[in-house]
Amino acid sequence: MSRLIALTQRVERIEAIGERRDALSQEWAALAEACGFLPLPLPNRLTAVRQLLAAVRVDGIILTGGNDLASCGGDAPERDEAERFLIQYAIDRRTPLLGVCRGMQMLLDYFGAPLQKVEGHIRVEHPLDRGGTVNSFHSWGARACPPPLEPAARSTDGVVEAVTHREYPWIQGVMWHPERYAPLREEDIRLIREVFRL
Repeated sequence: MSRLIALTQRVERIEAIGERRDALSQEWAALAEACGFLPLPLPNRLTAVRQLLAAVRVDGIILTGGNDLASCGGDAPERDEAERFLIQYAIDRRTPLLGVCRGMQMLLDYFGAPLQKVEGHIRVEHPLDRGGTVNSFHSWGARACPPPLEPAARSTDGVVEAVTHREYPWIQGVMWHPERYAPLREEDIRLIREVFRL
């Protein structure tokens, strides 16, 4: 039986009709299939998230990309609230968690790493200090990474591109978007399978 991984969603504002919608790229379903897990999209409503996780046992959590944090000028505070709860949930229950792009920014912010505007990281491919290249779609990042997080990779301009938690190795983050590669990259599939023990 496939493992069930909860995924957060971006908040999209539809100005013409005054709606706020939760949205998840279909690319995540393709990545889930390639990695061998079932995706469970979570709403951006904390009470509903709590009820869902009380009713359904998840094997892991992915904090996906999209939306700036409210502390960085973003307009989705309901998402921030739900994701902060999910990080604490992962810690309390030793549930594997992967932050992707905005998701890693949330991890950095949650654990006290200062975020700052970064240049040259939107819609580009750039090299990492450990070798290889990754895609990049973000305008906020961190150059300092105080404990309990530690950098696992940096871009060549010093921006932290991957983190792991020193005490809780089941909590990790990457700034690139593995779901946006076509074809999907084997190294990303391997990373996700390792994080979630698939």
